[in-house]
Amino acid sequence: MILTHCRALLALAFVLFGITAQAASTSAIVDAAQVAAAQAKGAIIWDTRSAAAYKQGHIPGAVNIGEVSSVLRDENSEDYLPLPVIEQRLGAAGIDPQREVIVYGAKANPSVYFALMSLRYFGATSPRIFHGGIEDWKAEKRAISVEPGTLPPLALKLTPHPELMVSTAEVLQQLGNPKAQILDVRSPAEYRGEDIRAIRGGHIPGAISINFVQNQADPEAAGKIARKLTDRTDGLNLKSRAELQALYSKLDPDKDTIVYCQSGVRASETATILNELGFTQVRVYDSSWLAYGNKLDAPAENVSFFNVGALQGKLATMQQRIDALEKEAAEKARAN
Repeated sequence: MILTHCRALLALAFVLFGITAQAASTSAIVDAAQVAAAQAKGAIIWDTRSAAAYKQGHIPGAVNIGEVSSVLRDENSEDYLPLPVIEQRLGAAGIDPQREVIVYGAKANPSVYFALMSLRYFGATSPRIFHGGIEDWKAEKRAISVEPGTLPPLALKLTPHPELMVSTAEVLQQLGNPKAQILDVRSPAEYRGEDIRAIRGGHIPGAISINFVQNQADPEAAGKIARKLTDRTDGLNLKSRAELQALYSKLDPDKDTIVYCQSGVRASETATILNELGFTQVRVYDSSWLAYGNKLDAPAENVSFFNVGALQGKLATMQQRIDALEKEAAEKARAN
């Protein structure tokens, strides 16, 4: 009887271990060891940083096409470039969404999540992201290369999956829908309409505000690093799963969840995390506030408008200061 009971417990342990292992293997977020193991099995490593940063040192064999949010999007609208252009740019670098692709960049940079979301949108079935990025790779004293990584070029034919995105028209249709929830992941100042990044500031009616930096162990980590208060990057790590579940506990994981920010980059990070937490239907509003804020007939809350006159005054004052400094420098040069 005791032996039978022990066997049953052992069998249950194997089942639970299998479930845990499967969950770990299917997670989109990986660490340095998993990157190295995947690369050894033939995975593509896509360095999503600028060409200059890539040249200074990268994961050996990683390919690069420039800063991802610039090379895939129109610089004005920040919407995707025409599909043939994206096919050419990814194909020339050998980035095949049908293969296993791991994206990385600077640690905790949301643009890397935009790359992950873009791969999914263009048909990738199992792309993954190295959140720790080049900083964690170096911290583990792994090899760094300055030699460009190359892959055979491809003639890609991508098939977008619009069900992963939502348009402005669809957002408007969802306003007031009890089966939908809208998540604003911008800063509190943007949400309140104090930081204006379109014709007007404010937020989509009914949107819940949870700043994407709250995903990090220390939401103030990036600011501390920028002000040279610390050189440690631990604060940029993601919160634990339990902490993230608590952060998003007011959201219904079974509702249609629309995530937006300014142009879809920060939203891509939070959308990825919600998927990791088991939310069943998460969509990114890729055009985000840049489109919604400029659509003046779209209802909004905490509305504020951009003060062009005040900006022109500040620019004029700045130009006067620049002129004075240039004059002062020229006078010193003549004196010497």
